[in-house]
Amino acid sequence: MPYDKYVPFRPLDLPDRTWPTRRIEAAPRWCSVDLRDGNQALIDPMDPVRKRRMFETLVEVGYKEIEVGFPSASQPDFDFVRQLIEEDLIPDDVTIQVLTQCRPELIERTYEAIAGAPRAIVHFYNSTSVLQRRVVFGLDRDGITEIAVNAARLCRKLEDTVPDTEVRYEYSPESFTGTEPDYGIEICEAVMEAIDASPDRPIILNLPATVEMYTPNVYADVIEHFSRTIRHREAVVLSLHPHNDRGTAVAATELGVMAGADRVEGTLFGNGERTGNVDLVTLALNLMSQGVDPEVDLHDIDRIRRIAEYCNRLPVHPRHPYAGDLVYTAFSGSHQDAIKKGIAALRTTEVDGEYPVWEVPYLPIDPAHVGRTYEAVIRVNSQSGKGGVAYLMETEFGFVLPRRLQIEFSRTIQKVSEDTGTEVSAGEIWEHFQDTYLPDEARIAYRTAEITTSNGSTSITAQIVVDGEARTVTGTGNGPLAAFVGGLKDHADVLGPVAEIDITDYSEHAVSEGSEATAVAYVETKRPDGTIRWGVGTDASILTASLKAVVSAMNRPAEVDDEVG
Repeated sequence: MPYDKYVPFRPLDLPDRTWPTRRIEAAPRWCSVDLRDGNQALIDPMDPVRKRRMFETLVEVGYKEIEVGFPSASQPDFDFVRQLIEEDLIPDDVTIQVLTQCRPELIERTYEAIAGAPRAIVHFYNSTSVLQRRVVFGLDRDGITEIAVNAARLCRKLEDTVPDTEVRYEYSPESFTGTEPDYGIEICEAVMEAIDASPDRPIILNLPATVEMYTPNVYADVIEHFSRTIRHREAVVLSLHPHNDRGTAVAATELGVMAGADRVEGTLFGNGERTGNVDLVTLALNLMSQGVDPEVDLHDIDRIRRIAEYCNRLPVHPRHPYAGDLVYTAFSGSHQDAIKKGIAALRTTEVDGEYPVWEVPYLPIDPAHVGRTYEAVIRVNSQSGKGGVAYLMETEFGFVLPRRLQIEFSRTIQKVSEDTGTEVSAGEIWEHFQDTYLPDEARIAYRTAEITTSNGSTSITAQIVVDGEARTVTGTGNGPLAAFVGGLKDHADVLGPVAEIDITDYSEHAVSEGSEATAVAYVETKRPDGTIRWGVGTDASILTASLKAVVSAMNRPAEVDDEVG
């Protein structure tokens, strides 16, 4: 790779940085730029219906500042801003934001667009980077500063044209990450003076990582330097506008907030120009995972994702943090086992159905808190182990499989997944469980039994069918199962080696309670050749379920892999 064509970008050295020891203890002010920055990055920009749907969704989620367009750049953007104002669609606690370049005719058009709005942020910008000054504008620092200051003065003058609108200002030295830090501060201070910023009427100074040019720690150094160097900091709302060219926008934003930023601009799920804007959903839920109120409502994240996909006509990646289809899903056997045990442990801490603190391996947040279900947490493919199969059997069907049965049955499912090359659904797992342990048609079938007990001994007379022929099994023992197994030995002529089985393990439980309760019995048996087979029986009577489980084990074929771990 031609790495020698690139040089590291290190704009300053800040040895006395303080941000590494800080913690984020409150959410920053959020500003969604989905309808401007996000919209202009789309292959097919939003039509009016999609724009309105996105605006309404952003309001429902709780964003109080929403950049709704670039009204001087296109008629659709202008018309949408007018629609919001004329149809009184802006809630009392929401402020719209509009973007304009520092060109007089565009600024004038912007004020025409916001006329009649109760509140508006006029966001003006010009590029300040070393590279763009040289190759795009051919201007020195003073020339670039003059553009920004003249725009600020014109904005103040045009306030008289919108007397019913409370106007606030935002200035962005675009491509801030390619701008010398000292010049970034210099031009912002010049704009502040022209705008007449004050603590009562602070200006938003927005520092765009238009191109993400350096590592998050260097970004934090620059933000901290700016925050503690800019004059009249009390008259500034320090805002970040990170992009994701290096794939570290979320990390850079979090470090930037630690370094002193007050506000963050971004988009739902990171849609935006080139590699995207910083993802507001990930930022918010990162805060929640650390016990900080994100101050937005993402409790139905699937719905928000569907709307974003509809409006943007772009899919959200299945591995997207928090919102992807697969992010709460484990296929790995060891992960599944840990999640299963973690959820079981969590339930032991519940009081009135509520646990005190979320602690489950591999799941940083409770999927239920964003509207996802536990049913999707574990899915099974060829990489899965016994834990995943056992989890689905328990959560979906109420069958709590003994550990060695988990091992035995998981092999069946793994073989199915390897043969098909894909995952096995819960429904398919149940079908294979029934075919393996509870078949409708089998060589040996249980019918009825009469049991009597006398002097500590149990006698049984059971009716079974072998290869379509009725047989009566009689036996005695220290319990019904011992009596039944003992009686089977008299039918070796038709049953073959399975007539000589011994029971090596047994467990039972109820699947449901009340008048429709069903009992489940699990029996581990050992054949004369040492072969181990599990059987499963279900019935309203636990005794009958136990006898059916013995028959189920007898019906199991001899060629199953015997290694049970």
